[in-house]
Parts: sequence; C-alpha cells; structure tokens
Amino acid sequence: MGRYSRVIFLIAGIILFPAMLFAQFNNNTTSPYSRYGLGDLNSYSFGRTTAMGGATLASRYDLQINGANPASYSAIDSLNFLFEFGLQGNFSKYKSNISSATSNDINFNFFAMAFRINDWMATSIALYPYSSVGYNVQAGEELENSVEYLTTYYGEGTISDAVWGLAIQPSKYFSLGMNLNYRFGNLSRNSELNFSGADLYLLQRYSRLRLRDFGLELGAQAILPLKNDKQLVLGAVLENKPKYTALASDIVMKNIYYSQSSDLDTLFFQEEEKAELVFPTTIGLGLSFSKKNVYEINVDYYHQGWSDALFLGEKSEFLADLNKFAIGAEWIPDKFSIRSAFKRVAYRAGFNYEQTYHSFDGHQINSFGITFGLGLPVYRSNSTINISAEFGRRGTTDYNLIREDYAKVNLSANLHDLWFIQRKID
Repeated sequence: MGRYSRVIFLIAGIILFPAMLFAQFNNNTTSPYSRYGLGDLNSYSFGRTTAMGGATLASRYDLQINGANPASYSAIDSLNFLFEFGLQGNFSKYKSNISSATSNDINFNFFAMAFRINDWMATSIALYPYSSVGYNVQAGEELENSVEYLTTYYGEGTISDAVWGLAIQPSKYFSLGMNLNYRFGNLSRNSELNFSGADLYLLQRYSRLRLRDFGLELGAQAILPLKNDKQLVLGAVLENKPKYTALASDIVMKNIYYSQSSDLDTLFFQEEEKAELVFPTTIGLGLSFSKKNVYEINVDYYHQGWSDALFLGEKSEFLADLNKFAIGAEWIPDKFSIRSAFKRVAYRAGFNYEQTYHSFDGHQINSFGITFGLGLPVYRSNSTINISAEFGRRGTTDYNLIREDYAKVNLSANLHDLWFIQRKID
C-alpha cells in the first residue's frame, strides 16, 4: 500500500472517530439485567478473536490490535501501521414465566490504531465501550384496599474507555505492557410509581451518575519459541481495584393529580456531588499455541471480584464475582496461495462460558456462547475483513428470572500499511 492508502487511512479516521465517539454516548443494550451494577459489561475481546470464543489474552498475532493484553502490542512488526474499527449487532429474545420480548441493537463498537516506536517498543490508542445500560421494565401490584399501581423502571447510558497503550519487549522471551484508560460516560436510572384512579399521585425518581477518571491496566506475555515456526505464549493481565471519581445526583418528586390540575412537590433533591467508585480486582490468564501463518489455539480464564466493588461507598447485593472461560482456534489452509482465495481465508471458531456479575437471591446469572467466523484477506494486501457470529444464552426462567437467547454479529476491518520505510532514490 502506498501514498493513496495512507490518505484513505486518514480520511477513514477523520470520519469514523466522531461516529465512534457519538456511539459511545448511546446505550448499546435493551437488557433488563442492565438495570443493576454498571449495566451489561462489554467483552474484553474485539475484532479477530471475537470469532474465537473471545480467547485472546495470550495471542501475539502480528497483524491484530489486541487491546485485551497491552503486552501484545510488541508483536506488531516494526514497519507496520495497523488501523482497526468495527460494529456489532445484538439480536435478543427475552422470556420469563409470564411474558416475552425481542430487541435489536446495532452500533459502532470500537476504534484502534497501533504501531512500533522502535525495535523494542510499541504503542496503541483506542476507544472501546466498557458497559451499557438500556432497560424499560414495568411491574404492577395491588394494595389491600384494591388500589392498583404500576411501577416503571427505565434507564440508559454508556461507559467507555479511551485508551493509550504501551508495550516494551526487553527480550524475545518476554513482553510487558500497560493500558492507561480514561473511563468516561453517563448512566441514568429512573423510576415512576403511578397509582390508578383519580386524585392520586405519581412518584418519580431520577438518578444520574457521571464518570470521568483515569485507570491503569498491566499486562505481560512470556514467549517460548519452538521448532517449525511454532510458539507457546503465556499471558496475564491485572487491574488492582481501580478507584474512579464520579458525580452523582438524585431527585424524588411527588406529582398529585386532581380532576383539572396538579401539584408538584420535591421530596428529595441532591445536586451533583463527588463520589467514589471502587472497581473490582481483575485477573486474567491466557495460553496460546500457534504456528505462524497456519493456526492458533487460545485458552483464557478471566476473573473480576465484583462482590467487593463499591458504588458510592456501598456494596451491591445484586453483584457477584465474574468468572469467564473461553477457548478458540484459527486455521488458515494456505495463507500465500495464489490459486485459491478460499485457502487464504482464516477459519475461526470458539466457545465461552461465563458466570456473570449479576446475582439475585443467591442465584448467579450464567451465560454461554458458541462462536465462529472468517477472516477475509483484502486483495494484494495484509488487510483483513473480519466477520463473526455468536449464538448463546444468558439467564434462566427459573426462580422468576429472565432468560435471554441472543445472536451477535460482528463486522470489523483491520487495515494494514507500511509506514516506516525510507525510500532511496538513485
């Protein structure tokens, strides 16, 4: 790729970055489970490895941006510049013992670029979603005096990470990295209690949380080169109870309706005040076995201690420790085939199982997903179009809970260019 491809890179960045930034301020879910905690947590895996069950912590593929483990940035070739972006579609069916509903959500998902600084250092910048809130739930009840009332719970918002990453590789056997993230976003949670009948009142509560602060994630990869272009990699990531400053506001109002008039009264009002959120300790371990340009097999274990997280100084009774297990593989029949385009395609599949961070009356919500996808090479280039799908289930209809059957479709473009070649003119 030459000068014109670099112009395309710059134009794509100028166009996509505002679109991505706008997408971060829009909720990317309609799940009723997003009412609790920080909402639906986004996967730590993006792009290529979403088709591999999300297993990515030990991956060192030189043509990907692996933001899940910053130590992987040093795998990028010294002449390469990588630019990657993607979008995701979520299609869900929710079912309880009394009702069912469907939802569709499509949004830009991530934006990243990475390159080598020198022979032993690489860097990356990216914009990723962290969590999303988007729900509208109604519950009706009747009092002893036969007065009926309806409570509506609704909320929206997104928390995102703007990331600057750095990796150093002091030897061919070891790489260290860090991601400095600026975590930002707004979450609003509201409720309205509405009594039926005349001359009764409506109770309204509107709560809002604004998050703006920095955090740090560390990563490491140990590399064991083997014969015949094979290698074994052990990866690890750590984030030790990061603390974030937030601004919280809350208001409760009572609106009394008469036959031809109404009376609004504020029962409680809290202006925006500084508060602290203590996020959980995060530990991730991964193992990767690969043969260059042929196959890669990844296994991940990921843990977050959400039971010890603090929201405005308090623990949540609805949160439990998150544990995720993922396994995935990629196979390329013949990456350099000149006769068959199908042999140059990367075929990917995987599986994941997660004990999510949501728990209700001692019943933790579990999920599982089966993934598969393709990496389609761009003609006469190292760029790739990644397509993946995941089919899975979260939750159960037992214990008056909600089951979600979902399908996720991911589309991403990984654009590659050679930016750091000094051209000689005779």
